[in-house]
Parts: sequence; structure tokens; C-alpha cells
Amino acid sequence: MITDNRGYSKKIILANKSASGKSLGVQLGRYCISRDIPVSEVADYFEATRMTIYGWFDGTWIPALKHKEKISVMLKNGGWDVHREGE
Repeated sequence: MITDNRGYSKKIILANKSASGKSLGVQLGRYCISRDIPVSEVADYFEATRMTIYGWFDGTWIPALKHKEKISVMLKNGGWDVHREGE
């Protein structure tokens, strides 16, 4: 039997799938979950806590305007490399 080795729990994956895709935080979550981008790297990139990122991913929290702009640009450009500084 093959197991799911991603860093995301089934709970957060299911919450993200059931959340409204209108939220940029949920869209970001779908992007990151599908690419197995660690929440700690996402939190560093957005200068937010991991708890905040999980809240965005499951739709319980709405990103602040400064984060919405960064998420929007990132998604519009097809993603980002979290290892690159200054973007």
C-alpha cells in the first residue's frame, strides 16, 4: 500500500479542497499543497506565522492587503521560487 508522504495533513488538504476557491489564501494553499511546498517556507516568504498560513489555506482567515497583492502577483506569474530572496 502506498502512503501519502506529503507534509500536509489530510485535515488541511480536505479543508482546503472544501473551502471557496475565491479566496486568494485558499488558492495559494492549493498551489502549495499540490507542489508540496513546506508551510514554514511559505510563512518565511510572506513574513507570517505558520498558523496564519494554515488559516489562509483552509479559508478561515483572509490575507491582509499587502499579502493579497503578493499572492495575486505570484499566482498570476505561475508561481514563485521560495528559495529566491527579495521576490
